[in-house]
Amino acid sequence: MPYFGYYGIDMYYIVLVVPCLLLAFWAQGKVKSTFSRYEQVMNRRGLTGAQAAEAVLRQNGVTGVRIEWVAGKLNDHFDPRTNTIRLSNAVYSSTSVASIGVAAHEAGHAVQYAQGYFPIKLRAAIIPVTQIGSSAALPLLVLGLVLNSGMLLDIGILAFSLSTVFQLITLPVEVNASNRALTAIEQGGLLTDEEYPMAKKTLTAAAMTYVAALAVSLAQLLRVLLIFGGRNRDD
Repeated sequence: MPYFGYYGIDMYYIVLVVPCLLLAFWAQGKVKSTFSRYEQVMNRRGLTGAQAAEAVLRQNGVTGVRIEWVAGKLNDHFDPRTNTIRLSNAVYSSTSVASIGVAAHEAGHAVQYAQGYFPIKLRAAIIPVTQIGSSAALPLLVLGLVLNSGMLLDIGILAFSLSTVFQLITLPVEVNASNRALTAIEQGGLLTDEEYPMAKKTLTAAAMTYVAALAVSLAQLLRVLLIFGGRNRDD
């Protein structure tokens, strides 16, 4: 397949990347619509998101983790640097089924760190390298083309691939956190049998965003390999 088709169109981008971007847009829409749907359903026990996070930590014997409110929506996260779970407006004090699922998921990340779950520590360790690689990849590729240097092209491709490695590690980390959350919700009786599937659907929708992110990253990497991978061997 030629790199540029008619009118200079990047065919690799259209064939490889665009479908994955469409998947990513769909996944983002799906998580928002699913959260909005179950945000309207209040759990019968009247638990807030913050209380659900506390319950998950308590079930797993994890102490010393702070739970804080943060402005925004769907920007909930666990900060390992300060050992803090930050829950958004729609989760912290909400008693919705969706908020219970999200809060439990973030608590799942805190449990991962507390129990020494290797993939999440690996992900944290490679973040600085990934950031450097993402910034350096394009300049290295361009410089490799200008100087006709196969070595620089290979280093640029390697740097570009670091973001894909990060996404590859992130997906199982997020799935594991959701599994821990759902186990705690079920075993701790945080939700009823009718409410539990709603929380599961919320977390499943969220997981699809990470699947889509990995797909986009893989497609971009394959595109770079097809464009630059054989340049130094063809010259």
